[in-house]
Amino acid sequence: MAEKLSTSPYKGSRDFYPEEMALRKWMFSKVRGVLESFAFQEYDGPLLEPFELYAAKTGDEIVNQQLYSFTDRGDRKMAIRPEMTPTLARMVAAKVQELPKPIRWYSIPNLWRYERPQRGRLREHWQINVDLLGGNVEQSNAEVLAIAGAIFKSFGGEQFVEIRFNNRRLMDAFFAHLELGAEGSYALGKLIDAKAKMNPEAFAVELQKILEANSKQASDVPAKTLIFQSFLASDLAGLSKIAGLKDSAEFIKATQELLDFEKQLSNRKLPVKTKFDPSIMRGLDYYTGIVFEAYDLSPENNRALFGGGRYDNLIGLFSKSELSGIGFGLGDVTLMHFLETHKLLPVNQDSQLIYIGCADEALIPHSFDLESQLRGQQRAVVSGQGFDSLKSHLKAASRVQARYFIGLLGDEWARGKVILKDLKTGQQSELSVKDELAKFLAAT
Repeated sequence: MAEKLSTSPYKGSRDFYPEEMALRKWMFSKVRGVLESFAFQEYDGPLLEPFELYAAKTGDEIVNQQLYSFTDRGDRKMAIRPEMTPTLARMVAAKVQELPKPIRWYSIPNLWRYERPQRGRLREHWQINVDLLGGNVEQSNAEVLAIAGAIFKSFGGEQFVEIRFNNRRLMDAFFAHLELGAEGSYALGKLIDAKAKMNPEAFAVELQKILEANSKQASDVPAKTLIFQSFLASDLAGLSKIAGLKDSAEFIKATQELLDFEKQLSNRKLPVKTKFDPSIMRGLDYYTGIVFEAYDLSPENNRALFGGGRYDNLIGLFSKSELSGIGFGLGDVTLMHFLETHKLLPVNQDSQLIYIGCADEALIPHSFDLESQLRGQQRAVVSGQGFDSLKSHLKAASRVQARYFIGLLGDEWARGKVILKDLKTGQQSELSVKDELAKFLAAT
């Protein structure tokens, strides 16, 4: 006998039974409502893209370790999308001259990455992507964070969120000040990006390795270590006090961008907390300006919720036109865990489903007519299959979690009436089909 196939989904993916699907639809509906209130438009693209698109636009870790790729029957190397930004870049570049600016787009794509499944991170997930392209830089930066705050406020969880921000230009100026060279600066940036996932001792060891390997003289390492520690511990006002930085034109420019950003955030009165944090780097290489990450402040779920940032030239690989933008991505698994942690998921929402049960075979055509009539009034309706006793139909109505039961019986139907029972309250009555039934349902 052949071995039975497993009923489990592929590792790192999920089945969505109707109850889970209803929660996902509810969650995405809330998010869509917020985004469209900011005049954002939804877009989508293909699940498959040429491998070269990700090799050019995505970080090395994703391409070399996490990308699902294959050669198709036409001998083309393809990939399942691990993120949406390369597709966005391709689509915008294709019509960049036609699209009205600024471009306010969002998507909720299905994404795949081959990584170790753990809490908040699966191989398959849906991600809320929000991008604002071609607008005023200062206003766009703050608008995107205002949107993020509004999303969490829509769920009633804004008080549990803090958005921490930085500027990649500031980090570039700081790395230049440390004189580590391109390779050392890149390595230090990756180390800072991983800091939240490392214990302090391991971080200190890796820092020393990078400084020793990329400093011209060993005697420079202690001083650079102190400067680095002071930098990561500093607030925005204290950065200029770090020796040598105040003389860097790039540092002054980047600091001013951060001060302007803080002012814009203050003007918008975001519902979530915000603060400057020099340890925010964001791992993807295409970020060039303001970067940010949001954190859950609960000790039970103290983790990053989402991140994003500004990119100077999204479409440079596809077009001679230049177009700056800013965006973020929020995963459905992370958002669901946040809502669960803070008990923000809907509780036992009342069903409004109507179940029609027919106890007389001759009345079945009339039950179908009534079913069509109620659906025309935008009601969810299901009819019992065949005819049976009202007791049997009532049991079936309970199994499908109907709220209302409408029973068709011969004598009552002859008088133009039906039995209506509210399955939540237990109240039962006879109502006329022409007048009383329609009025009752219109009021519920």
